[in-house]
Amino acid sequence: MSEAAICRRLEISESERAETYRRIRFFNHTWNDASALKRVGVIPAGEISRLSNGLFAMDVPVDVNRMVFDYDQIIIIGPVFPHEVVGFSGGNKYLFPGIAGPEILNFFHWLGAVITTPKIIGNKWTPVRRIVDRAGSMVTVPKLCFCMVVEEQGLAGLFAAAPESAWDGASDLSRQRHIVYEEKPFDTILSCAPKMYDEVWTGGKCMYKLEPVLADGGELIIYAPHISEVCVAHGKVIEAVGYHCRDYFLKQWDKFKHHPWGVLAHCAHVYGLGTFENGVEKPRARVTLATQIPPEMCKRINLGYRRPDSIRVEDFANCEDEGILLVPKAGETLFRLKNPPAWACES
Repeated sequence: MSEAAICRRLEISESERAETYRRIRFFNHTWNDASALKRVGVIPAGEISRLSNGLFAMDVPVDVNRMVFDYDQIIIIGPVFPHEVVGFSGGNKYLFPGIAGPEILNFFHWLGAVITTPKIIGNKWTPVRRIVDRAGSMVTVPKLCFCMVVEEQGLAGLFAAAPESAWDGASDLSRQRHIVYEEKPFDTILSCAPKMYDEVWTGGKCMYKLEPVLADGGELIIYAPHISEVCVAHGKVIEAVGYHCRDYFLKQWDKFKHHPWGVLAHCAHVYGLGTFENGVEKPRARVTLATQIPPEMCKRINLGYRRPDSIRVEDFANCEDEGILLVPKAGETLFRLKNPPAWACES
């Protein structure tokens, strides 16, 4: 990111950067530059097997930005929400991917996809969390973590301690504040992406948090007229493989295993559950983009398309009794059924 882009992300002016924050340095984390990384350890295959409940048995290297070892203290500051890959965000998760290399990231993101989003999201002690904490233990610089539980513009809780214990308390509070329980699934969901999600890579959260209440055969529309990019960093890979269900990738693993596993995970998360039998993929439900991404690109990446200007958001309001749900600010609150089907229950 350029200096100007960093200022925009941090919501400070360039004049403030030059004056108020002139003594503070901001660094881009070059995750794909091996010379910027330091190997802090390897989680051996036997331990990976135990931590992943036997799903994988492979050595997983753990690399982090070598700059952290120039400092006496790491301070981690970030919110805790239900998370599609790890269960709840926060704690050591901000080190991975925050300052990590690609191998550990690709591994645990694909592990989460294999378990599936509905069985991960909103659950605490997932296999992925165990692996993230194990990797975090290899970063030996003292760590202090501020875990925030945020509601709208307010602070519901602040937990300060080592990453593991701060996250433990914050995730309990997040489970109380960030999960909505519904009586029945919805045939149509209009999931509106906030402006902070500026590509499908992040806007996919509008699917993850609502998949558990999307009915079989239903449609979830990611409504984001401001989004024009699939993903700046990984868009070419996504175009090459497309959005598909987990089994589409697993049953053709030799074809896809050479692509970055984290990108495959994202594609499976956004597409949702489905089957792949005899060369035919059948999604459990449909995902449609209502963005600036054109219809030919939506077709190429295997998602549905709607013109954003064809949608009147107000038409979707107060229609729950008709099987229609409007979520004006999607991506943070998790929706679950009070009596979930087996595919949405923690295994």
